[in-house]
Amino acid sequence: MRSHDRLRIAIQKSGRLSDPARDLLARAGLQFRESRDRLFCYGESLPIDLLLVRDDDIPGLIAEGVCDLGVVGQNVLEEQAAERLSQGLDAAFKVIKPLGFGRCRLSVAVPNEWDGADLSRLNGKRIATSYPNLLRQWIAEQKLDAEAVLLSGSVEIAPRLGKAEAICDLVSSGATLVANQLKEVAVILQSEAVLAGPAKPFGDERADLAAMLLRRLEGVLSLRASKLVLFQSRRALLPELMKLLPDAELPTVMSLEGRAEEVGVQVLCRSAMTWQRLEDMKRAGASNMLVLPVEQMLA
Repeated sequence: MRSHDRLRIAIQKSGRLSDPARDLLARAGLQFRESRDRLFCYGESLPIDLLLVRDDDIPGLIAEGVCDLGVVGQNVLEEQAAERLSQGLDAAFKVIKPLGFGRCRLSVAVPNEWDGADLSRLNGKRIATSYPNLLRQWIAEQKLDAEAVLLSGSVEIAPRLGKAEAICDLVSSGATLVANQLKEVAVILQSEAVLAGPAKPFGDERADLAAMLLRRLEGVLSLRASKLVLFQSRRALLPELMKLLPDAELPTVMSLEGRAEEVGVQVLCRSAMTWQRLEDMKRAGASNMLVLPVEQMLA
């Protein structure tokens, strides 16, 4: 029987979510030692271990109690929740926190030669997908008479192979659809990587570990786009300059030696500092601007 004084997190062993998940956990202060088979990582900095698995396995591992938390695509989590619902089972897992990477969408696409985006044209048609449960839910919601055809692998070539008239697949840039002469007509689900956990709360030491991990992750995510902005200006211009930084914390304002009317300003901004924002500040009277990344912050 596994110990409940350690937290076990499942992440994708390889794939598009693997490296960002590892980087996020590292930024939260977690360090691991990999086993020889590279399937298990023992937590060295905290009593938190990693399981390296296929992303499709993560919801089931949470439901079975093999792992406590998982970093998984929301599309995978929602598809398996829909499958369990169709079987009369509770989901047994839930989204704890969106993580802001791995963004994509589950969309229905049809051949370019179809005129317009009238969904009624899908009546009597076959839609190939790797997400049959989410697709069936959507078909029912849209009151369509269409058939979900399960197809793993390259779903986008199904129309050319004569296996289906339309597809339902994940889309990020849309380049794959263009290459296969397809166009989106509906978005079923907006997805990203999420931290998932059991539907029922922990009743032991894992609750405190999970809460601590969540606090750290929230801290890392809140700082991801944050920048420390330093600049100089005339004191009288400061109110107008701060209007250009509506996402900023209260600034630290310092008098400049020998310049009675000028100040140095240090301010934390919670969103990206684009060149356009800097140019706007320059025109409003800011000078000697410096933008620095924020690695860690403790209030």
